[in-house]
Amino acid sequence: MSGTISFGQLEDVAVREAWTHEALGFTPWLAANLDRLGEALGMKLEHVGSEVAVTRFAADIRARNVTDGTTVLIENQLEVSDHGHLGQILTYLAGLEAHTVIWVAPRFHEAHLSAIRWLNQHTTADFSFFAVKLRVVRIGESPFAPLFDVLERPNDWEKRLQESAQGAELGPVGERRLAFWKAFCERAPEEAANGKPQATIQRWAAITGTDFVLSRFIADRYVGLCVRGPRGAGVAQVAEQLSPFADTLAGRFGVSFDSGADYLFMKTIAGSYFDPAERDRLISWLSTETDRYKKALVDTLA
Repeated sequence: MSGTISFGQLEDVAVREAWTHEALGFTPWLAANLDRLGEALGMKLEHVGSEVAVTRFAADIRARNVTDGTTVLIENQLEVSDHGHLGQILTYLAGLEAHTVIWVAPRFHEAHLSAIRWLNQHTTADFSFFAVKLRVVRIGESPFAPLFDVLERPNDWEKRLQESAQGAELGPVGERRLAFWKAFCERAPEEAANGKPQATIQRWAAITGTDFVLSRFIADRYVGLCVRGPRGAGVAQVAEQLSPFADTLAGRFGVSFDSGADYLFMKTIAGSYFDPAERDRLISWLSTETDRYKKALVDTLA
C-alpha cells in the first residue's frame, strides 16, 4: 500500500495583517504571550506592566526575569527599527533600572543592530541587549503563527543560560552577588527558610500569615528592600490590597506609600555590595530593615 504525503509551503505574512495597531493590538498580545518571546530567548518572563511612564515617554512592556528577579524592558514596533525607538530604549534603561532590554521589530536597520551589538560589548555583564525580529507565518489558509528570530544577543548568552540551568562556575559578577548573600545569610540564620543563597540580585522572604513577600535587592550603587505580592501578581493589584493599611505600614517602615510606584514601600541605602569594606554596613542595615518590615507586616496584616 502506498500513499502520497502533501506538504504545504511556509509563507511569511505582513505583520500588519495580524495586528493593525501597535499599541492597541500588538503590545497587549505580546504582554499576554511573553512565554513565546521568553522561549526564543531562553528565559522565563513575567509581565509587570504595560505603557509604563518614564519621563514624558511610556515604555511598551515591563517584565521580570523570573530566574533572577531582574527588570526586563521590552520595546516593540510593527515597522522597521528607527532612531527614535533606540533613543527611547536608552531613556527607559536609566529610568526603570532595567538589566535586560529586548527590542522587537519586523525589520532592523544594520545601524541599529550595530548599536545593540556595541552595547553588549561595552557594558558590564549585569546588562543584556537583544534585537528580535518579529515574523508572522502560515501554511496555506492555516491560522497565523508568530515567530521570534533573535538577531543580536550578548556574546556569552548561551554560557549564561547554561550556568543558570546547571549551576556551572559563576563569572565575576555572579561571584560577588553570591558572596554578599552568603554573608547576609550567615548574619541571619533564619534566612535558611528562604532557601540557599544564590547569585541573584534579589532574595525573597515570605511573610508569615499573609500573601505578601519581602524582596531584598542589590544594585551597583545601593541595596534595598520593598514589598511584593505573590509571583505573578501585578504591582497595581498589590497596591490596591495594601492601600487600606498604607498609613500604618508607612509609619512602621519610615517610608511613604505611593500606589502608582513600581516598587511599594521601597527603601534603599547607598553603597557598593561588591566592596568588602562596605559589605558589613550594608548587611547590617538590610538585616535590621528586614526584621522591621517583617514584624510590621505580620502585626498589621496577619
